Amino acid sequence: MKISISFPPLESAKGTPLLSQNRQFQWFNSPTYIYPVIPAYAATLLKANGFDVFWDDGIAEELTYQEWFERIVQEKPDVIVIETKTPVVKRHWKIINELKKKSLEIENWKLKIIVMGDHVTAFPNESMKNCNVDFVIQGGDFDFILLSIVNKLSGKGEFEGGVWYRENGEIKNTGKYQMHTHSLDELPMIDRELTKWKLYAFKNGNFKYTPGTYMMSARDCWWGKCTFCSWTTLFPGANWRVRSAELALAEVDELIKLGVKEIMEDSGTLPIGKWLEDFCKGMIDHGYNKKVTMSCNMRINAIKDPQIWQLMKKAGFRFVLFGLESANQATLDKLDKNLKVAEIEPGLKMCKEAGLEPHITVMVGYPWETKKDAQKTVELAKNLFKKGYVDTLQATVLIPYPGTPLYNYCQENDLLNFTDYDRFDQREQVMKSVLTTADVKELTQDLYKSFLTPKFVLKKIIAMRNFGDIKFLFRAGVKVLGHLGDFK
Repeated sequence: MKISISFPPLESAKGTPLLSQNRQFQWFNSPTYIYPVIPAYAATLLKANGFDVFWDDGIAEELTYQEWFERIVQEKPDVIVIETKTPVVKRHWKIINELKKKSLEIENWKLKIIVMGDHVTAFPNESMKNCNVDFVIQGGDFDFILLSIVNKLSGKGEFEGGVWYRENGEIKNTGKYQMHTHSLDELPMIDRELTKWKLYAFKNGNFKYTPGTYMMSARDCWWGKCTFCSWTTLFPGANWRVRSAELALAEVDELIKLGVKEIMEDSGTLPIGKWLEDFCKGMIDHGYNKKVTMSCNMRINAIKDPQIWQLMKKAGFRFVLFGLESANQATLDKLDKNLKVAEIEPGLKMCKEAGLEPHITVMVGYPWETKKDAQKTVELAKNLFKKGYVDTLQATVLIPYPGTPLYNYCQENDLLNFTDYDRFDQREQVMKSVLTTADVKELTQDLYKSFLTPKFVLKKIIAMRNFGDIKFLFRAGVKVLGHLGDFK
């Protein structure tokens, strides 16, 4: 049986879609390709179980839709697997119908299509009704659940929980998905050649050193309660799991052998405590810290001991991404961030003083915030850059993704301006607010401009040590200009 893990090109004047391995969706004017870790695990797991796997990322390969469609028809896989998100789910419904129609025209092509992702986890029945998809995976363990579907189709096993399917024209499901039965330690090492890792190794603004790639030792965030996060539908914090530090180090070793220069450890929040100390000490003991640079996601108040930050620096960590989100305590409380405004500056300062490069993410467009409230976040960002406590920033417009507590809150309080999924793409204000779309775009641009002070730019120039630093600063500048275009 031949299975294609597919990302069909989504052609739009808005830019390139940032889809997989991404907790928010955006169209980018300056393309960024993120290595899709969980689909890559799925491809590897299928191959390890004897199936023929075709890695088919038409987006990263920069194919036109027609080129991609003709290629997939020529490949004639038995199963096509597509990951979707809210702003593009309607496009995927159309593509699924086109594929199913085409397969009926070709003799002996009995195509089955599977769709997965946070949107269909929230509303699985919706996609079954709106297109001719055969299966919907509900839950974030695409790899384990996909294997159960393919095994069932091959007569080798039964469906796991979390599978929606059709039987005699009736939509059925196998019940709730059970993530606690899946041990991450049982997964094979990702086959990077099978999954064409170099497609994602260069066009990514997070990488200072290329080629770079992603790994993911936990699913997903040990807090896992933020009301806006689409991945809480996939991986609620109560079901957080982590593989051993030894296996994580073994993967680092394999990536170094491939020639990788920087690794983004993209667990929603990097495991802390003994796991982190074991991982860092292993990086140092094996000498990996001299061969590769590490980056990660972290909560601002997760590490209170400066010695841990210093250990991470020694272990080869560079870039640390923090979800700041807002400078208003009422907003942080509504988001269930478990963060106090008073913790923000000291936490970032401690990280920066250890020699690391903090990156913050912030959002605008909260339905309960005034423009004055939003300006407080802009001013905080400016102040953090001025003091040198952060190095980079990502600004986004708040989107209430289906399945999240924020979406439910908006429904209960009649706060949605519209329900057209195509428009949930950060190009306009989805939620009712005193802020207009023009306001949120202006605020987002102000956030991206917050570090463009002579003092900050001078610091960056003084900090340059080699040609690699110059190239990184140039790439970062291009990305910032692209983001300013995204929100113009």
